[in-house]
Amino acid sequence: MVFILFLLLLPPRAVVIASVAEMHSLADQDASVVSQVIYGSPVEVMEDKPGWVRVRTADEYEGWVAAGLLKRLGVEEPSYASSGRVAEIRSLFAHLYREPDVTRHKPLLTVPFETRLEVVEERGGEPQRWLQVRLPDGQSAWVQRGDVSFPSRPLTAREAVALSMRFLNLPYLWGGRSSFGYDCSGFTQMLVRKRGAAMPRDADPQSRWTGSRPVRRRHARPGDLLYFGKRGERVTHTGMYIGGGRFVHASTRGRPVIQISRLRHPHWWRLLVGVRRLKAVARPPGPAAAVAPTRAERRRE
Repeated sequence: MVFILFLLLLPPRAVVIASVAEMHSLADQDASVVSQVIYGSPVEVMEDKPGWVRVRTADEYEGWVAAGLLKRLGVEEPSYASSGRVAEIRSLFAHLYREPDVTRHKPLLTVPFETRLEVVEERGGEPQRWLQVRLPDGQSAWVQRGDVSFPSRPLTAREAVALSMRFLNLPYLWGGRSSFGYDCSGFTQMLVRKRGAAMPRDADPQSRWTGSRPVRRRHARPGDLLYFGKRGERVTHTGMYIGGGRFVHASTRGRPVIQISRLRHPHWWRLLVGVRRLKAVARPPGPAAAVAPTRAERRRE
């Protein structure tokens, strides 16, 4: 009885059933996009309006999502891909098919990097080319094994740098936090998440996050996080140092893509306000634990 009462007191939950769901500042399609949440991700339901739901994500970010992009979960229904054998998309994006064949029908859905899928069956042949998965809406689908991995440990700093190179030239997208398009803090947050830690969504609270510590500029090493802004004002941009005086970041400067820039370029060196290093991470495999950042008003990066 006590357990049932406890469940009833918890916020209602839902799961995202769109490839990427945009989170808006208001319950209006024309309102600014503040972030995104990817397919299969759990969210807490905070408020309902006709056609819209205000949700809170695992990193404590809030925004309005079109109701049709969510599936409500029952009180005792587990979150999607929270147990059992779970595969994670390792390609920049992957097609899901209704049968283990790429030629018979168009894909059911295309999902981005990091999407987690519940595995139902592993089919042999070619060799073991296909995995059958259960989708959040109960449908069955097939994904090619080469598109997924079964993560066993967090990445090291140098492995995170190597991973970042896979995203070069992907488009910059304001509010983006998927491989369909990242903004600067969404990209850096993803790289840190692959190292086994969950940090705040936006650049300014990231720069004060207690899961990292400050280091001197001259002591920067690959995997360190860089923060930029005008002196005395809030941080508005971030990237990851990759060594050799260079850093990788999602930026609109020059070309609006994920790119490599020289740290000592006058523009960036003048704006650099902090270098931070991730503290030691010790965690089991699985989704990163949520971190509750201070919600900051966002500005363009």
